[in-house]
Amino acid sequence: MCRYRGPVLTVTTVNVNGLRAAAKKGFVEWLAATDADVVCLQEVRAEPEQLPAGVRAPEGWHVVHAPAAAKGRAGVSLYTRRAPDAARVGFGSEEFDTSGRYVEAHLPGVVVASLYLPSGEVGTERQDEKIRFMDEFLAYLKDLRVRAAAEGREVIVCGDWNIAHTEADLKNWRGNKKNAGFLPEEREWLSRVYDPSDGGYVDVVRALHPGVEGPYSWWSYRGRAFDNDTGWRIDVIASTSGLAAKAIKAYVERAATHEQRWSDHAPVTAVFDQ
Repeated sequence: MCRYRGPVLTVTTVNVNGLRAAAKKGFVEWLAATDADVVCLQEVRAEPEQLPAGVRAPEGWHVVHAPAAAKGRAGVSLYTRRAPDAARVGFGSEEFDTSGRYVEAHLPGVVVASLYLPSGEVGTERQDEKIRFMDEFLAYLKDLRVRAAAEGREVIVCGDWNIAHTEADLKNWRGNKKNAGFLPEEREWLSRVYDPSDGGYVDVVRALHPGVEGPYSWWSYRGRAFDNDTGWRIDVIASTSGLAAKAIKAYVERAATHEQRWSDHAPVTAVFDQ
């Protein structure tokens, strides 16, 4: 049973595409208005001391920042209304624990994590890095699910997974079959994450929106991708099955206009009835 601060648990994830820039374009106002109990950020691209105080530690929130050792790259953060029982940066990987790609918080009844999976690039070391990350991370996901269950906790892993799972998850799937983010081996890996006999997680948004295109959460700044809704659904809220069964609503907080965007990604939110 997931226990938080009220009858429902609301979790939002968003790749901010640089938190300092997002803070100047609307993130601060969005955070002040959100009903979320937990907010997971990716691609923060800043050390905590580089952030304005109202973003680094806003009133009413407990924040864990996990910047990357490589300055100005990656970085993930977790904002929680309630102080975590414990927090963890990284997933026990010698290669990736200082890369600013994973942070988790242990709350009553639930472990919530923010993930920024490498984007990759076909034919380069970046793609090899992505595959290594995926291999290590799936093993960790399975172990986390088991450990959390032993503690009476469900698990939610939110973030930019940088993989569109099916043709319904990106508009131009035909033109991306040989590109990172829609490669057969990447999609198969995500299928393993969602396999009840393997990873054991559930794609909460897709479970609540079966058989539809999208809803997309990332649109290139190039051309008129946003206006034409030529997007990708790569920002995913994945949870263990017990909590997924309690999901009552999931949606993308798509800006009304291109000019009102404060990131090339939109917040994705899921609401769970506890």
